[in-house]
Amino acid sequence: MPEMKRRAGRAQISRSDPAPSRWSYRVHRILLTPLYRRLLRFGIPFTICFVGATSYLSQAHVQQKIWLTAVDLREQFETRSEFMVKLLAVEGASTAVAEAIHDGFPYRLPASSFDMELDDVRRAVENLPAVASAAVRLRQGGVLEVRVQERQPVALLRTRAGLQVIDIDGVVIGVAPSRAARPDLPVLTGKGADVHVAEALEIRNAAGPLRLRLRGLVRMGERRWDVVLDRDQRIMLPVENPIRALERVIVLNESQEMLERDIAAVDMRLAARPTLRMRERAVESWWSVRNMGVGQVSND
Repeated sequence: MPEMKRRAGRAQISRSDPAPSRWSYRVHRILLTPLYRRLLRFGIPFTICFVGATSYLSQAHVQQKIWLTAVDLREQFETRSEFMVKLLAVEGASTAVAEAIHDGFPYRLPASSFDMELDDVRRAVENLPAVASAAVRLRQGGVLEVRVQERQPVALLRTRAGLQVIDIDGVVIGVAPSRAARPDLPVLTGKGADVHVAEALEIRNAAGPLRLRLRGLVRMGERRWDVVLDRDQRIMLPVENPIRALERVIVLNESQEMLERDIAAVDMRLAARPTLRMRERAVESWWSVRNMGVGQVSND
């Protein structure tokens, strides 16, 4: 009997022991871990929401509805009156160039400014032969301003295709129907003339008293210039210092009226030895006079 009482007392003591078991202790420790608590608080709800949203948005009709809604909202925003371009204003251009810009404008107005690429508009304007540069900006009131700097015509280039109007860089701006259409511009011709327009203009400006007789300049051998005057006279300039050579010819002409005589060309290619080329009839007249003089001397 005493032994049975002792066993019963031990069993009662073991059942009332408050210490946790090993597994309950481990579970309790895991629940107290910060990472596990964050996972329960945020991770599991986020995963459930993400899976649900993904499942819903993966449906084709839902995606189409969202896309159409976004497109409609964007269109409503971009087509608001403050974003619409209603007028194209061209500044600094002549009437012909302004008409060409309006005709070649790549957009149909009114149009949203979001649909316009200002760089494309600028490049389209600068592609016009008569335009040197352009600047494009949006102004208040739905106005697209295009400010143009035109190329200035400085000469006529005679080619097999006809007379072309060119600027200082040799860029073709337009076409002249005849020489009389632009009498204020000098005529250039010859291979390479369009590359040395600035030099040709310097020679023309240095012509001074001969400018009224000047008919044009010819580029010879892509190296030098010939000044063409009326009465089919030429001044053949050297490669180096052509203006100085032309000034010498002007001085000789003013002092001796050299170009008023029956001379076909003045060759200044050799600075130390200027050469005059007489016309054929002048040479024949000179020989006739010389022969007559020689005959009189022999008769005497």
